[in-house]
Amino acid sequence: MTSVTLLAAAASPAAADQSWFPFKVYDSSSGTPKPADYTPLAKADKPYTLCVLFPHMKDSFWVAVAYGIVSQAQTMNVNMNLYEAGGYENLPKQLSQFDDCMASGADAIIVGAISGAGLMKKFEEAKAKGIPVVGVTNPLPPNALPAANYVDFVAMGAVTGEGLLAQTKPGEKLNIVTFPGPAGSGWAESFNEGFKKAIAKDPNAKILGEKFGDTGVAVQLQLIQDALQAYPDMNVIWGSAPTAEAAIGAVAEAGRQDIKIMSSYENQAMLDALNRGDILAFATQYPVAEGAIAVDQAVRLIEKKPVMSLVQPMAAVIDKTTVPKLQMDLVLAPASWTPVYSVKAK
Repeated sequence: MTSVTLLAAAASPAAADQSWFPFKVYDSSSGTPKPADYTPLAKADKPYTLCVLFPHMKDSFWVAVAYGIVSQAQTMNVNMNLYEAGGYENLPKQLSQFDDCMASGADAIIVGAISGAGLMKKFEEAKAKGIPVVGVTNPLPPNALPAANYVDFVAMGAVTGEGLLAQTKPGEKLNIVTFPGPAGSGWAESFNEGFKKAIAKDPNAKILGEKFGDTGVAVQLQLIQDALQAYPDMNVIWGSAPTAEAAIGAVAEAGRQDIKIMSSYENQAMLDALNRGDILAFATQYPVAEGAIAVDQAVRLIEKKPVMSLVQPMAAVIDKTTVPKLQMDLVLAPASWTPVYSVKAK
């Protein structure tokens, strides 16, 4: 593990995050989402140690969540160690890392779950040991943990569906293949469900197929190439950010500039692709803010202070008209920021 070195003020997350809050969210603690402003504690009472688990750090999405976590850990003056499992196929590795977190004497665990259902036994073990656990970014079974923050993925999928219809001419036929992400992740299925519900409002929109798979660009590229062969009428590719990334090249190579590409979530490649005109739009759940909020939720649980038990960012669809208004420092880490896996309290 590497220890974080505080960079010059311009590149230090702690220098940037003062302007992030209050952040507009839904407080879904009661089961009914209510608009709220989220404001974290200024500092932790003691330099606690947080153990953080991610599915992977293969793309700028999870780097953005890490940026929020590192930043807030610095601001609140707590120790933090982050471990990643290497991909959504590696649940056994994440389970083992969870055991390591519990054995290491961590005061709290923050987990971006590969599978909420797959981690339930570990959540119960942590509870029995008195170690608070916070879920970040990926969905969990209801009331699985004392605190979590993740978007309503059905709603987020729906905003992309509505965004697609908003950019479609009346009577235009949409022959869509969806590439939601890894089967069993929970978020992929929910994204897909929301998207399908939204486009069902247009009788000219048709789903030709659904292709689930890991969110590595190579896996997605293979799925897209297969779909180009299997569905010659396909004229919309909708899916994860790595899907859209892979699709740009695949569509160009196939000479299919008629195919529209949309991403269900954000990363640096999606922002660049939107600005170039290679994709129609992407949705955002503000992953930097999610990371920062998770640290605050963890400290509140350790200190037995009031905590919003389910925080849900307000998903938004970003296209060429809305990108200039986007608060980018809540969506992506700065381009100059290199991920660090350990923060030492001062």
